[in-house]
Amino acid sequence: MAGNAAVMEDGSLISRLDRKLLQLEQVFALLSGLAVFSLMLLAVVSVGGRNAFNAPLPGYVDWIEQAMPLIAFMGIAYVQRDGSHIRMDIVVGALRGRALWLFELISVLLMLVLMLALVWGSWSHFEGSFDFAAPLWSRDSSIDISLPIWPAKLLAPVAFSVLCLRLMLQAWGYGRALVQGLDTPPAVPLIQDAAKQAAAEAEQLVGHDNDALNGQG
Repeated sequence: MAGNAAVMEDGSLISRLDRKLLQLEQVFALLSGLAVFSLMLLAVVSVGGRNAFNAPLPGYVDWIEQAMPLIAFMGIAYVQRDGSHIRMDIVVGALRGRALWLFELISVLLMLVLMLALVWGSWSHFEGSFDFAAPLWSRDSSIDISLPIWPAKLLAPVAFSVLCLRLMLQAWGYGRALVQGLDTPPAVPLIQDAAKQAAAEAEQLVGHDNDALNGQG
Protein backbone atom coordinates (compact mmCIF):
# COMPACT_ATOMS: atom_id res chain seq x y z
CA MET A 1 0.00 0.00 0.00
CA ALA A 2 1.04 3.62 -0.14
CA GLY A 3 2.28 5.50 2.87
CA ASN A 4 2.46 9.17 3.61
CA ALA A 5 5.60 10.76 2.21
CA ALA A 6 7.53 13.96 2.64
CA VAL A 7 9.61 15.68 -0.03
CA MET A 8 12.65 17.51 1.30
CA GLU A 9 13.54 20.89 -0.18
CA ASP A 10 16.81 22.80 -0.12
CA GLY A 11 18.75 25.22 -2.30
CA SER A 12 20.21 22.61 -4.64
CA LEU A 13 19.56 22.61 -8.38
CA ILE A 14 17.51 19.43 -8.24
CA SER A 15 15.29 20.87 -5.51
CA ARG A 16 14.72 24.07 -7.47
CA LEU A 17 13.75 22.05 -10.54
CA ASP A 18 11.48 19.94 -8.36
CA ARG A 19 9.60 23.02 -7.17
CA LYS A 20 9.31 24.40 -10.71
CA LEU A 21 7.90 21.11 -12.00
CA LEU A 22 5.56 20.95 -9.01
CA GLN A 23 3.91 24.18 -10.15
CA LEU A 24 3.01 22.58 -13.49
CA GLU A 25 1.85 19.40 -11.77
CA GLN A 26 -0.42 21.39 -9.48
CA VAL A 27 -2.03 23.09 -12.48
CA PHE A 28 -2.65 19.70 -14.08
CA ALA A 29 -4.06 18.30 -10.84
CA LEU A 30 -6.36 21.33 -10.56
CA LEU A 31 -7.63 20.72 -14.10
CA SER A 32 -8.32 17.11 -13.16
CA GLY A 33 -10.29 18.19 -10.11
CA LEU A 34 -12.27 20.72 -12.13
CA ALA A 35 -13.10 17.97 -14.64
CA VAL A 36 -14.55 15.83 -11.85
CA PHE A 37 -16.59 18.78 -10.57
CA SER A 38 -17.81 19.55 -14.09
CA LEU A 39 -19.01 15.99 -14.58
CA MET A 40 -20.96 16.26 -11.33
CA LEU A 41 -22.67 19.39 -12.66
CA LEU A 42 -23.38 17.72 -15.99
CA ALA A 43 -24.92 14.76 -14.18
CA VAL A 44 -27.21 17.11 -12.20
CA VAL A 45 -28.25 18.93 -15.38
CA SER A 46 -28.83 15.71 -17.31
CA VAL A 47 -30.81 13.95 -14.56
CA GLY A 48 -32.73 17.12 -13.71
CA GLY A 49 -33.60 17.71 -17.36
CA ARG A 50 -34.76 14.12 -17.78
CA ASN A 51 -36.96 14.17 -14.68
CA ALA A 52 -38.34 17.70 -15.04
CA PHE A 53 -38.63 18.17 -18.79
CA ASN A 54 -38.09 14.66 -20.19
CA ALA A 55 -35.06 16.13 -22.00
CA PRO A 56 -31.67 14.91 -20.75
CA LEU A 57 -28.51 16.77 -21.65
CA PRO A 58 -27.61 16.05 -25.31
CA GLY A 59 -24.29 14.28 -25.71
CA TYR A 60 -23.86 13.57 -21.99
CA VAL A 61 -21.92 10.37 -22.67
CA ASP A 62 -19.77 12.17 -25.25
CA TRP A 63 -18.77 14.81 -22.71
CA ILE A 64 -17.92 12.09 -20.19
CA GLU A 65 -15.64 10.45 -22.74
CA GLN A 66 -13.90 13.77 -23.38
CA ALA A 67 -13.35 14.37 -19.67
CA MET A 68 -12.03 10.90 -18.84
CA PRO A 69 -8.39 11.63 -19.83
CA LEU A 70 -8.48 14.77 -17.67
CA ILE A 71 -9.61 12.74 -14.68
CA ALA A 72 -7.44 9.69 -15.27
CA PHE A 73 -4.12 11.16 -16.42
CA MET A 74 -3.64 14.82 -15.51
CA GLY A 75 -2.93 14.25 -11.83
CA ILE A 76 -0.59 11.28 -11.99
CA ALA A 77 2.67 13.28 -12.00
CA TYR A 78 1.52 15.25 -8.95
CA VAL A 79 0.72 12.03 -7.10
CA GLN A 80 4.06 10.50 -8.15
CA ARG A 81 5.89 13.50 -6.69
CA ASP A 82 4.40 12.82 -3.27
CA GLY A 83 4.83 9.05 -3.48
CA SER A 84 1.08 8.51 -3.11
CA HIS A 85 0.58 5.90 -5.82
CA ILE A 86 -0.40 2.42 -4.69
CA ARG A 87 2.73 0.42 -3.89
CA MET A 88 3.91 -2.45 -1.71
CA ASP A 89 5.89 -1.12 1.26
CA ILE A 90 6.55 -4.46 2.97
CA VAL A 91 9.96 -4.91 1.34
CA VAL A 92 10.76 -1.24 0.76
CA GLY A 93 9.93 -0.34 4.36
CA ALA A 94 12.61 -2.74 5.60
CA LEU A 95 15.38 -1.22 3.47
CA ARG A 96 17.66 1.59 4.59
CA GLY A 97 20.42 3.71 3.10
CA ARG A 98 21.94 2.81 -0.23
CA ALA A 99 19.92 -0.42 -0.53
CA LEU A 100 16.70 1.61 -0.38
CA TRP A 101 17.94 4.19 -2.91
CA LEU A 102 19.06 1.44 -5.28
CA PHE A 103 15.68 -0.28 -5.10
CA GLU A 104 13.85 3.01 -5.65
CA LEU A 105 16.16 3.95 -8.53
CA ILE A 106 15.54 0.65 -10.32
CA SER A 107 11.77 1.02 -9.80
CA VAL A 108 11.73 4.57 -11.16
CA LEU A 109 13.81 3.63 -14.19
CA LEU A 110 11.47 0.75 -15.02
CA MET A 111 8.49 3.09 -14.76
CA LEU A 112 10.27 5.62 -16.95
CA VAL A 113 10.84 3.05 -19.70
CA LEU A 114 7.16 2.08 -19.58
CA MET A 115 5.98 5.70 -19.65
CA LEU A 116 8.23 6.59 -22.59
CA ALA A 117 6.65 3.73 -24.52
CA LEU A 118 3.19 5.01 -23.55
CA VAL A 119 4.09 8.53 -24.70
CA TRP A 120 5.13 7.17 -28.07
CA GLY A 121 2.02 4.99 -28.40
CA SER A 122 -0.47 7.64 -27.24
CA TRP A 123 1.10 10.24 -29.53
CA SER A 124 0.64 7.86 -32.45
CA HIS A 125 -3.07 7.58 -31.58
CA PHE A 126 -3.33 11.36 -31.47
CA GLU A 127 -1.64 11.73 -34.86
CA GLY A 128 -4.12 9.25 -36.32
CA SER A 129 -7.00 11.41 -35.10
CA PHE A 130 -5.67 14.90 -35.90
CA ASP A 131 -5.79 16.36 -39.40
CA PHE A 132 -5.45 20.06 -40.29
CA ALA A 133 -7.36 19.49 -43.52
CA ALA A 134 -10.39 17.88 -41.86
CA PRO A 135 -13.38 19.71 -40.31
CA LEU A 136 -12.53 20.68 -36.72
CA TRP A 137 -9.08 19.16 -37.47
CA SER A 138 -10.51 15.75 -36.65
CA ARG A 139 -10.59 12.47 -38.54
CA ASP A 140 -12.93 10.92 -35.97
CA SER A 141 -15.62 12.17 -33.62
CA SER A 142 -17.95 11.05 -30.85
CA ILE A 143 -21.08 9.13 -31.78
CA ASP A 144 -23.85 11.31 -30.35
CA ILE A 145 -23.01 15.00 -30.94
CA SER A 146 -19.85 14.53 -33.07
CA LEU A 147 -17.31 16.08 -30.73
CA PRO A 148 -13.76 15.88 -32.13
CA ILE A 149 -11.81 13.23 -30.25
CA TRP A 150 -8.26 14.49 -30.86
CA PRO A 151 -8.24 16.89 -27.84
CA ALA A 152 -8.89 13.98 -25.48
CA LYS A 153 -6.26 11.86 -27.23
CA LEU A 154 -3.73 14.69 -26.95
CA LEU A 155 -4.10 14.84 -23.17
CA ALA A 156 -2.59 11.37 -22.71
CA PRO A 157 0.87 12.04 -24.23
CA VAL A 158 0.98 15.49 -22.60
CA ALA A 159 0.24 14.11 -19.12
CA PHE A 160 2.57 11.14 -19.65
CA SER A 161 5.36 13.49 -20.76
CA VAL A 162 5.07 15.48 -17.53
CA LEU A 163 5.20 12.20 -15.61
CA CYS A 164 8.37 11.27 -17.53
CA LEU A 165 9.95 14.56 -16.43
CA ARG A 166 9.03 13.75 -12.83
CA LEU A 167 10.47 10.24 -13.11
CA MET A 168 13.72 11.55 -14.62
CA LEU A 169 14.01 14.04 -11.77
CA GLN A 170 13.41 11.31 -9.21
CA ALA A 171 15.91 9.01 -10.91
CA TRP A 172 18.45 11.82 -10.59
CA GLY A 173 17.52 12.26 -6.93
CA TYR A 174 17.79 8.57 -6.07
CA GLY A 175 21.02 8.20 -8.05
CA ARG A 176 22.48 11.20 -6.24
CA ALA A 177 21.46 9.74 -2.88
CA LEU A 178 22.95 6.37 -3.83
CA VAL A 179 26.31 7.81 -4.84
CA GLN A 180 26.61 10.31 -1.99
CA GLY A 181 25.01 8.14 0.69
CA LEU A 182 22.43 10.77 1.65
CA ASP A 183 19.91 10.10 4.40
CA THR A 184 17.26 12.60 3.30
CA PRO A 185 17.78 13.48 -0.36
CA PRO A 186 15.70 16.31 -1.84
CA ALA A 187 13.16 15.99 -4.67
CA VAL A 188 12.17 12.39 -3.88
CA PRO A 189 9.35 11.11 -1.67
CA LEU A 190 10.59 9.95 1.73
CA ILE A 191 8.17 7.43 3.21
CA GLN A 192 7.34 8.31 6.82
CA ASP A 193 6.68 5.84 9.62
CA ALA A 194 3.57 6.04 11.78
CA ALA A 195 5.19 8.28 14.42
CA LYS A 196 6.39 10.82 11.85
CA GLN A 197 3.01 10.80 10.13
CA ALA A 198 1.26 11.52 13.44
CA ALA A 199 3.71 14.32 14.26
CA ALA A 200 3.27 15.90 10.84
CA GLU A 201 -0.53 15.75 11.10
CA ALA A 202 -0.42 17.25 14.62
CA GLU A 203 1.84 20.06 13.42
CA GLN A 204 -0.53 20.77 10.53
CA LEU A 205 -3.53 20.90 12.87
CA VAL A 206 -1.69 23.25 15.25
CA GLY A 207 -0.85 25.50 12.31
CA HIS A 208 -4.51 25.64 11.24
CA ASP A 209 -5.59 26.44 14.82
CA ASN A 210 -3.03 29.26 15.08
CA ASP A 211 -4.20 30.70 11.76
CA ALA A 212 -7.82 30.61 12.96
CA LEU A 213 -6.91 32.35 16.23
CA ASN A 214 -4.92 35.02 14.41
CA GLY A 215 -7.85 35.60 12.09
CA GLN A 216 -10.22 36.05 15.03
CA GLY A 217 -7.77 38.40 16.70
